[in-house]
Amino acid sequence: MRGVLVAVLLVAALLGATPPARAFIAPPPPPSTATPVPPLVWYGVASIGCATVSPMAGTLLLGRELTVMEVDRMTLSCFLGPLGWVLGPQLFPDPVLTALPPNSPNQPPPRQARGRHIDIPPRGLTAFVPNEILWEVDSGAPAQYAADVARRLGLTLLETQSFSLTGRTLQRWRIDANSSVRGTLGRLLPFTRITAQPNFVFRFGQAQPPAQTEAGAQYVVPKLHLMEAHKITSGDDVLVAVIDSKIDASHPDLAGVIVDQYDALGGDTAAHMHGTGMAGAIAAHTKLLGVAPKVKLLAVHAFSGDKDGAQGTTFSILKGLDWAASKQARIVNMSFAGPPDPMLTEMLGKAHARGMVLIAAVGNAGPRAPPMYPAADRVVIGVTATDADDKLLPQANRGPQVAIAAPGVMVLEPAPDGGYQVTTGTSVAAAHASGVAALLLARNPKLTPDQVRGLLVRSARAVPGAKRDIGAGVIDALAAVDAIKR
Repeated sequence: MRGVLVAVLLVAALLGATPPARAFIAPPPPPSTATPVPPLVWYGVASIGCATVSPMAGTLLLGRELTVMEVDRMTLSCFLGPLGWVLGPQLFPDPVLTALPPNSPNQPPPRQARGRHIDIPPRGLTAFVPNEILWEVDSGAPAQYAADVARRLGLTLLETQSFSLTGRTLQRWRIDANSSVRGTLGRLLPFTRITAQPNFVFRFGQAQPPAQTEAGAQYVVPKLHLMEAHKITSGDDVLVAVIDSKIDASHPDLAGVIVDQYDALGGDTAAHMHGTGMAGAIAAHTKLLGVAPKVKLLAVHAFSGDKDGAQGTTFSILKGLDWAASKQARIVNMSFAGPPDPMLTEMLGKAHARGMVLIAAVGNAGPRAPPMYPAADRVVIGVTATDADDKLLPQANRGPQVAIAAPGVMVLEPAPDGGYQVTTGTSVAAAHASGVAALLLARNPKLTPDQVRGLLVRSARAVPGAKRDIGAGVIDALAAVDAIKR
């Protein structure tokens, strides 16, 4: 510990000092059986102990890691006492780059960091944009503060976005200096007015590339008892946001379903197979039959890339989710998976509190893979995939985040340019679950997200498999809508 090293060096310097010369040498004292410990030694031991314990106590009391300057000031105070209190701020000042004005009476106080304010990913995690970070500056800091920190760290501002759900204003920065994401975040640790993290990357939960085919029989229809369920409700006018790649809104099976669109990425891109397929699983109504063919879709373009390799980032997903909330979406389908993400977790919690039902794919990283997000977030309903015989998709993730299962193997769905595709993965399973959730809300719009989860779980059909593999079982649209007490 740096503070202990400073204290040891100071004590050593004092112990090594040469005493002043004397004119007369006193006779040696009589021999003693016990050699007394010099006061200076006691002082040094006490100072080292103080320097060792104080940073740990400060961390516990403040609920966060101390900065290097704070540790150095504590060490000086342990050694010099009250004199250290005076000299500490002069010798070891905080790295504040600009003088911060006091808050005006109408300005809220700066947000206080709780625990670590910088999220540095572990070494094994690489699912983030390699040259970008996201940060938020406390409301009490002037704009020049962020600019000065960015200049010191070699950052270029790419984008600023304010979010209504969380009340945050986030900035996306490019790292131009010769530094990694972890290194840059580490250099931000002393600046406690800044909350920062990587711009994480999320990918689709597809187990295999989609294959082109002609429209034919859908085993999903009898499996979920859709024909019978639609005699009760078809999801009429329930708003479902699909955060995905670009959807082909002109596809005949999606005609009249998409009521609004949002592009979180910008640029002119072609419709993508994944987004089009997920929208069709929910709302197809011509050659194919979606789970809830009379819903209204909010198409959120937050993922880009080629074929099934598209990916989205924290920033684009946050923008899409915030927009969906502003449009009063009741359900958000998230057929993607990625690493734990503090900023996304916070926004999902706000969306859940607002009454939005959040559904996500658990991912296809295999049975031994760690939980993937957002399915593993507490407020999200995680969905795994089964085949026509109710057998679990072998590539599906396992764990307590699996709430329910839905058909997700060799599923026939729309594709761009009026085509069709067969797709496999937990992605399409999540879309089917979103469709059943829409049937529930059409039946009873007053249902809360927790009540929707409860109905999906209780009405699921039990199938062989452990709970951590299959959840409560395979969803059943008819059983779910029948379970509602109006």
